[in-house]
Amino acid sequence: MTEAADRLRAAAAERVLVMDGAWGTAIQNYALDEAGYRGSREFAMDQKGNNDILCLTEPEIVEEISASYIAAGADIVSTNTFSSTTISQADYGNEALVRELNIAAAKLARHAADTASTPDKPRFVAGAIGPTNKTLSLSPNVEDPGFREVDFDQMKGIYGEQIDGLLEGGVDFLLVETIFDTLNAKAAIMAALEAGEARGQAVPLILSMTITDMSGRNLSGHSVEGFWAAVRHADPLAVGLNCSFGADKLRPAVAALSAIADTLVIAYPNAGLPNDLGEYDETAAETAAQVSKWLDQGIVNIVGGCCGTTTDHIRALAEVAKGATPRVPPARATKTVLAGLEPMTIAA
Repeated sequence: MTEAADRLRAAAAERVLVMDGAWGTAIQNYALDEAGYRGSREFAMDQKGNNDILCLTEPEIVEEISASYIAAGADIVSTNTFSSTTISQADYGNEALVRELNIAAAKLARHAADTASTPDKPRFVAGAIGPTNKTLSLSPNVEDPGFREVDFDQMKGIYGEQIDGLLEGGVDFLLVETIFDTLNAKAAIMAALEAGEARGQAVPLILSMTITDMSGRNLSGHSVEGFWAAVRHADPLAVGLNCSFGADKLRPAVAALSAIADTLVIAYPNAGLPNDLGEYDETAAETAAQVSKWLDQGIVNIVGGCCGTTTDHIRALAEVAKGATPRVPPARATKTVLAGLEPMTIAA
């Protein structure tokens, strides 16, 4: 592992760490119109809603958001690159900008983290890698179950391009997040392993699955136990869950993963479930109260926020994390034991 990974593990052994909150929610607060998204650059297509492009067109906004999360208590800031792949940027005609976009995003987060870091409290940068809107496990055509819009090698190459940009920009580790398809995550893992081989140094990974229904499985059908068994070979720096439901409904899944994962556990839920208008009503105090139950159970090493969370949520999480006893990962389990685990079901 890298020096940054060693420092993160050392910090996590002393206290519960805090990651930043939602990027989309923060950007919405700026109420940008289409001209605000495109800035002074020329684009062939409408850019409104392309949050990632702000790394190139409005870098001050992006760094301001990172700095605000750090000021709220975040130890880890993620790059504004959830949709910075050729697949996702194709919706805006920006496939050729992917490398530039990821490098710029990583440098912005790096600068914010380095500016705030102290010897006693280092800040870390996670290169965010979203799932794309393509799936390797399921056919988008109900009449042709064997059809796939992309294959594994294509997906690996797409992730590889993003990873190269993030690493060049200076991230400490990669965050493969909102994993709804475990096979997609495997393509990202393979791309990261190849990037590490090319650089002569392992690339630290954080892998975060998202549960899509109350059965406790992701879209490709994996329980948290099955997901861990599928990705454990990558020896991730941390594994966890994000998005999905609010902290209350997510707690059983976090506990199930915590019991078997012989590495750090990260969890960053939405601010509850969205209302009829798609907005999140759970307050910072409510989210913190639910996450404090995770801390009392000792089932997490890193907490943060996903959809609907703000700097207020992160500030509240940082406050409840103070003095919390960090989780101690269990001894490394055998593959035989993992294979024999029963899937976890979330109670309604």
